Amino acid sequence: MGESSPAALRFSLCLFCFSDRRDCSVCKMLMAVAAVALDLSVQRLIQLLICRYELGRQPANTKLSSNKTVRRVRVRGGNVKWRALRLDTGNYSWGSEAVTRKTRILDVVYNASNNELVRTQTLVKSAIVQVDAAPFKQWYLTHYGVEIGRKKKAPAAKKDAAEGQEGEATAEETKKSNHVQRKLEKRQLGRTLDSHIEEQFGSGRLLACIASRPGQCGRADGYILEGKELEFYMKKLQRKKGKGAAA
Repeated sequence: MGESSPAALRFSLCLFCFSDRRDCSVCKMLMAVAAVALDLSVQRLIQLLICRYELGRQPANTKLSSNKTVRRVRVRGGNVKWRALRLDTGNYSWGSEAVTRKTRILDVVYNASNNELVRTQTLVKSAIVQVDAAPFKQWYLTHYGVEIGRKKKAPAAKKDAAEGQEGEATAEETKKSNHVQRKLEKRQLGRTLDSHIEEQFGSGRLLACIASRPGQCGRADGYILEGKELEFYMKKLQRKKGKGAAA
């Protein structure tokens, strides 16, 4: 090939020592740094393409609303997440009775991480909510033959409605077969009901904890609070009410 042009010669010279770039130690170091930087930028690009959690997606902030809204989100591997934006129902388990019923979420009453989530009625995992007790009350009546959460009437009203109640009770008893009666009597032997839960049945609302992640699976499922856990959160709510009254 011919001799190199002055322009080509100018670009082949080092800016620091004005010698050939291939012989300059500074140029070699700069070229090595540039190669590493290019490699890191490629790695960063690949990481951004693979690790989609670094996109900075907005949180779901699932609100308590009757206008149920769940969005489908495509994630890595072609998998699907369901992002609940608004919910008001969920499947709740009564652990001691081994029964689950779909019920309405009525209110968000406590959140250990942030009180702002209670004020804005946001459904997140481990939030304490109040759910409708009617489905569980109906199940208890059919399973044990016992109506719980029934409010006691005044003595005057009892005298007036005594005959009517007796007639209804006898009519209900006659409808049950002998087999059903024996089955209910057998179930009564191991029946126990926590006094705190019985009080809640009277108000028609049960304290429950959300165990699922509404922003990931699109559901607000959980379990009814019982035992020590129920006592703990009842104390928390009492303190919260006391502070509110004092303020």
